[in-house]
Amino acid sequence: MPETVDHETGSGGDPPPPVVVPDPGRHSRARREGLRVVERVEARLPGPLRGRLALRATHLVVVSALVTLGVAVALWTALRAAPEEVPVPMAHTSPAATSGPPGPATGAPSALAPSGSASPSAAVQVVVDIVGKVRRPGVATLPAGSRVVDALRRAGGARTGVDLSTLNLARVLVDGEQIVVGRQAGPAQQAPAPGSAPGTPVSLNTAGLEQLESLPGVGPVTAQKILDWRTEHGAFGSVDELLEVDGIGAKTLANLSPHVVL
Repeated sequence: MPETVDHETGSGGDPPPPVVVPDPGRHSRARREGLRVVERVEARLPGPLRGRLALRATHLVVVSALVTLGVAVALWTALRAAPEEVPVPMAHTSPAATSGPPGPATGAPSALAPSGSASPSAAVQVVVDIVGKVRRPGVATLPAGSRVVDALRRAGGARTGVDLSTLNLARVLVDGEQIVVGRQAGPAQQAPAPGSAPGTPVSLNTAGLEQLESLPGVGPVTAQKILDWRTEHGAFGSVDELLEVDGIGAKTLANLSPHVVL
């Protein structure tokens, strides 16, 4: 323990503070540190235990080491017990797998599609030309899918005694066709284009007004009468039937015969 030396009383009457004389030796500092630790420990003890604690510096070093070791072990245990945070990879979700109300199938036709979206080529009507031995020859408009028998009814039916065996009454009509009743339709001939070379035969069954006017001895009036006859009676069965056209006689027929075909 450090020794204290009392000095004489000063002029004021108060004794001077004691002077601490350090112990000689190399362990004096360790002893001082140990005393400070003892004082701090005693200050934390209950009153009856104060002054009874007598620990040496060696004891204090051992106790401090044990406390430090205990704290280190507790800290290491706490760190080991803490749950390790493992990063979870984000699951890749395709747009098709996202939740939501099911939409209509891609390939299924929509029930709400407007009627106007139908193909414009789908015809709703057919127009046919009914000629020959019928009561009301002419152009008729019928619903798509109609048959030859429907066109015949639209023309008022065939005349009495007309043989219909050459017609397929169940055939579906084609838009723009000509139905010849009671006579055999002549072979289809290609109508010459306007301004064709002279001497090209003109088809009586397919020529228009302009082609008929190009024939020798046929003017606009006669050409129109030929068209009217063809509309009323159907296709020409022979060139000689031109004699049935008003205004055409034997002489005109003789001039036309080399220049016309059926």
